[in-house]
Amino acid sequence: MQTGTVKFFNEARGYGFIVDDESQKEIFVHVTGLGGVVIREKDRVEYEIVDGKKGLNATKVKKI
Repeated sequence: MQTGTVKFFNEARGYGFIVDDESQKEIFVHVTGLGGVVIREKDRVEYEIVDGKKGLNATKVKKI
């Protein structure tokens, strides 16, 4: 599992970005990858990375 910090998440649109702790890259996160978890800006999270249609996506996101 990767760890990072939520940079931005728009609840109305259902997407945002997580800054990865190791690489400092922004990883796209969609509401479908949250599994019912509610995330907000600056939350610490752990997640898995999968290849999406337009790049890397976070999935199985959990707060830590």
